[in-house]
Amino acid sequence: MNPDQVEDATRALLEKYPPATTDRAEFLAAQYDAGLTWVHHPVGQGGLGADRATQRRVFALLAEAGAPNLQVESRLAYSMGAPTVVAWGTAEQQERYLRAIATGERWCQLFSEPGAGSDLAAIDARAVREADGWRVNGQKVWTSMATTSQRGMLLARTDPGLPKHRGLTYFALDLATPGVEIRPLRQMTGEAEFFEVYLTDVVIPDADRLGPVDGGWKVAMSTLMNERDMFGTKATEAGPVEVALDLYAELFRRDQQAASAFRSRMVQLWLRGHVLKLYAAGAARRTTGGPGPESSVSKVGFAELNKAGYELCLDLLGDDALLYDTYEPDALTARPGGSAPVDARRLFLRSRANSIEGGTTEIMRNILAERVLGLPAEPRLDKDLPYSELRRG
Repeated sequence: MNPDQVEDATRALLEKYPPATTDRAEFLAAQYDAGLTWVHHPVGQGGLGADRATQRRVFALLAEAGAPNLQVESRLAYSMGAPTVVAWGTAEQQERYLRAIATGERWCQLFSEPGAGSDLAAIDARAVREADGWRVNGQKVWTSMATTSQRGMLLARTDPGLPKHRGLTYFALDLATPGVEIRPLRQMTGEAEFFEVYLTDVVIPDADRLGPVDGGWKVAMSTLMNERDMFGTKATEAGPVEVALDLYAELFRRDQQAASAFRSRMVQLWLRGHVLKLYAAGAARRTTGGPGPESSVSKVGFAELNKAGYELCLDLLGDDALLYDTYEPDALTARPGGSAPVDARRLFLRSRANSIEGGTTEIMRNILAERVLGLPAEPRLDKDLPYSELRRG
C-alpha cells in the first residue's frame, strides 16, 4: 500500500472512531485491525506492508486528531517487543502478543545483569526445563519502566555447557508471575526510572518462549537492533537543540554580548542535530527487513548530541544551572506518557545514561567498525569456550 492510501485509511479510521468520543481500547483495537498500528509490519500483524517513513505520516494524523500514541505511551513494547515478535514469534504468539501490545500492554527489557557489564553474552540468570515450562532464577538490573509494564523481554541461560553466545533462550515473561520482585534504583535526577528485578523460582510456560531453545542470542539481537533504531527515531523529536535554542534566545534578549559567546556552539549543535535527523529519516525509508548494524550510527549520534546539547544548555543558564528546582525525590516510576518537565538541568543529568542504555557508545563503535566498516574484529579468546568454564568476576 502506498503512502497516500495509508493516509486515506488513517482518515477513514479517525472518521469512524473519533478519538474524542471513542473508548481508548476500542480505538486501539480498530487501529490494529485496520493495519495502522505498525504500517511497516506485514498485513495481518498490525501493518499494511508499507515503509517505515509512512508510519511518521500516520503518527502526525493521529496526533492531530488527539488519538493515543503507543510509540510514546508504551515505547519499549511498541518499538522493541513487537518487531521481535514479528521476526521470531509463532502465528499464535504474533496474534496474542501483537494485539495485546497494540491495545496498550507495556513491556520492559530484562537483559542486563550486575555481573555481566557490557558483555550481554555473559549473563548468568538460569532457566531450567521442567515438564510444563521453565523455572528461572537470577537478577536483572537497569530495567526501565518495570513497575508500569505487564511483560518483560527476558534473556536467560538454558545450557551453560555451550559457549556464552549459545545456550541462551528468550522469553516474554508475565511480570505478574509469582517470584518476580521489582525494586527501584534511585538516580541522580531524583527519580527511580530504572529498577532491579529479582527472579526466584519463576515458572514460565514454554508457550511464552520466543525463538528456539538455546537460540536466544539472535532473538535478543533483533530486540537490540530495534532499540537502537528507536533511539534514532528519538533523534527526530524535540530534544537538546530545541531546548538550547530557547535558552539562547532568552539569553540574547537579556544580554546580546553574553549570547554571542555561544553562537558558534549553537550553530554547531543545530548542524549536528539536523544531520542526525536526515540520517534517521533516510534509514526510515527502508521498505524491507528490520534495522541492521547501521542503527548504531543513530544510537551513537543520539547519545553524543544529547550530552553536548544539554551541556550547552547548562552553560547558557550560567549560575542558574546550579538550581535544580524540579528535583523529584519521590518520583518512583518512569513517565511512559512523557509528562516529565522540560528542565535542562534534569535532562543534563539524564543524558549521562544515553551513552550506556541500549548498548554503550564504546560497544556501538565496535559494531560500526566491524560490521559496517569491515575492520578487523577485536580478539575474543572466550568465544568458543563453554560458559561453565569461563572465569567470572
